[in-house]
Amino acid sequence: MTPEYVLDLAQRTFLLGMSVAMPILGVGVVVGVAVAIFQAATQIQEASLNFLPKLVGMGVAMLIFGPWIVEKLTGFTITMITSISGIGG
Repeated sequence: MTPEYVLDLAQRTFLLGMSVAMPILGVGVVVGVAVAIFQAATQIQEASLNFLPKLVGMGVAMLIFGPWIVEKLTGFTITMITSISGIGG
């Protein structure tokens, strides 16, 4: 196993993790900012008002992006399992 292979594997793993996390985290950020603007405009400072919309939004995003995330992770896992034989050399 060469250092180049390890760096390439680490880079692909990092990019995959980022790409599967970004849709759900992005929805959480957008909903959080929208709720913060609403709270600032109405001067309602209830802590639970910030949590529930984020939870619902991220749940919906998980339902929408879930199959795509599973497909990406499954493909990566299959690639890693099939390349195990070449790593030990």
